[in-house]
Amino acid sequence: MKRSLPRPSASMVVSSFALLVAMSGTSYAAMQISGSDIVDGTVTTKDVRDDSLRGKDIRDGSLRAKDFGGQLPAGPEGPQGPAGPAGEDGVGRWLLVGANGEILAQSGGFTMVAAYPTLPNTAPDGQPSNALRANGNVYINAGEDLSDNGIVASIVLQNTVDQDGNMNTNGRAPGPDANAEFSGEISVSRCNFMGNTGVPIPTNCAPADAQNANSFVVSPRLSDGSVTTDGNRKAFYVIVTG
Repeated sequence: MKRSLPRPSASMVVSSFALLVAMSGTSYAAMQISGSDIVDGTVTTKDVRDDSLRGKDIRDGSLRAKDFGGQLPAGPEGPQGPAGPAGEDGVGRWLLVGANGEILAQSGGFTMVAAYPTLPNTAPDGQPSNALRANGNVYINAGEDLSDNGIVASIVLQNTVDQDGNMNTNGRAPGPDANAEFSGEISVSRCNFMGNTGVPIPTNCAPADAQNANSFVVSPRLSDGSVTTDGNRKAFYVIVTG
């Protein structure tokens, strides 16, 4: 005769389940993973849940500015440091000479010796006068010995004066030499200059007051090389280097 087991009561089921959980707790705890179970460098950012780490999870002083990707706000400005050493003296001086031969602006130390001068006639009797031999030049004293200096001159663009009377000062008149305000030639040289090789540079500065190592001559010309006269003379810049 077959005998059947009685069906367990509800209280028996609950009791049995509780006993099972209680018995497995120690075993479950023993299976927990600690830091020593993880190989260094194997946990990456994708393994960490977003917004799960907090300040207390990070060791104090372990982060550096570079870890914030430039997101740190700038701190307050610190006190001014001591002044640095003085720089070297400037490497050059300059001046601006107007079309009338007057010094209009300069960095300092320049004086005009003679601008487009008419000199005493020294031609022999019966010969044409040479009083205008320096009339196309400007002679300037730099206030220092120029033996170790370079000199550069440049014509100034003059688009506020109609120099050739063609009613055009914008530099776009058709034809050669039709824009006198934008064109011209210029040369410059030291006066009474002896080259390093002992060979004199052939620059004779006619005014006696310019025949010295402190002076130089500037010769503005029209674009065809002809001498300038009143009404078409050129303003120019000069830079003395060194």
